[in-house]
Formats: sequence, C-alpha cells, structure tokens
Amino acid sequence: MNIYLICTGNTCRSPMGEAILRSKNMEGVHVRSAGIHAMDGIPIAENAKTLIERADMPYTATSKNITAEDVEWADFILTMTVAHKRMLHTLFPDEVDKIHTLKGFLELGGNEDVHDPFGGNLDTYNQTFTELSKLMEVLECKITKG
Repeated sequence: MNIYLICTGNTCRSPMGEAILRSKNMEGVHVRSAGIHAMDGIPIAENAKTLIERADMPYTATSKNITAEDVEWADFILTMTVAHKRMLHTLFPDEVDKIHTLKGFLELGGNEDVHDPFGGNLDTYNQTFTELSKLMEVLECKITKG
C-alpha cells in the first residue's frame, strides 16, 4: 500500500507525518510526502527536524513538490486540510477517489484540518507532532485491521 501525505510546503506537517508513519515499519506500506506549494530541496523546518530526531525516526530532510507520478503511485493521498484536498481534486480530477483529508479518511468527524505549526515555536510544533502521532496510530489500525 502506497500512502502520499500532502501539506502546503512539505516542511512541517507532511514530513512529520511521513516520519511517524514510516517509523511504524508496517510491512508492505510505503510512505511519501510532498507539498502543494513546495519547492524541491528546501530543508524541513528546524523544529520539525528536532522533534523527528528526538523520536529517533527516519525522515526525508528536504521538501518535495507534488508530482503526477507520485499521485499515480499512491493508493491513498491524505491531505492535511480540506483546502489541500479540494486543490488536488481540481488538479487531478481522475484521482479524486483516492484523495482524502487525513482526518476524513479516518472518519473522526469534526474539523478535518491538522493544525499548521509553520513559524511557531518548538511547543507549537510539538502539539502538531503529538496530533499527527495519534492520527498515525489510528491510520495504522485502519490499515492493519482492514
């Protein structure tokens, strides 16, 4: 199963989510991340990097812009916000069935957006990292239990 996590710049939320999900070492599950407005090769946010490294997780150190090839590769494309999902539905109308917000895919109800820590301090990033850790646990259960 191929999971593609999407945020805005691929420097905060989606790389943290990618690292958390990848660290679960689920057999047959492959994870990539990208940003809708990302530039290839920008270092991820220092606070995101700090939290990922503290958790001793493998991670992708630089940003990547979303590509049609990766959209095709993915079985599920999980966005951090409703706005990201809508944009991808517009950009990739033939792939709408596999494009969801992360929270919507997990059927959690309520606000479907994951908080963006961009520009915040380490505590702000830690709140998002904690939120993503919980979401990735739910995702792991959904994937492994079918």
